[in-house]
Amino acid sequence: MPMIRLTAPAGALTEQGRSSIQRDLAAVLLRWEGAPDTAFFRAQAWSYLVELPEGAQSTAEDDAPRFLVEVTVPQGALSERRKAGLVEEVTKTVLSAAGLAPDDALRVWVLVHEQPEGTWGAGGSVIRYADLVALAKGERGDV
Repeated sequence: MPMIRLTAPAGALTEQGRSSIQRDLAAVLLRWEGAPDTAFFRAQAWSYLVELPEGAQSTAEDDAPRFLVEVTVPQGALSERRKAGLVEEVTKTVLSAAGLAPDDALRVWVLVHEQPEGTWGAGGSVIRYADLVALAKGERGDV
């Protein structure tokens, strides 16, 4: 049930970055979640790009573009090590898509939202984390 949403000012991403950022971020999220690289799990990794109109984002200091990445995963899906790796790689991915240098890393914020057990549904049913783990093991063939 991984979902990732990038909010960015319109025009802040390079043309190439804009065309690839959603799939790139979804792949990063799946990798850090430890999900198998299968069509089923890739189809469940929803990725959104929300582009803000001109003037909709600024700070008290300047109008340089800032990027907000919100990641939603089942509670327990990411250890502290995996969260740290996810935040680092997501930040690098966004900087690259915007044509920015590592020195601009503070312009990228990553918020990890852990969805409590029993509060996510899909296909008309509540999906539990244990169900996803079992499915992933079956997709890998290591059950």
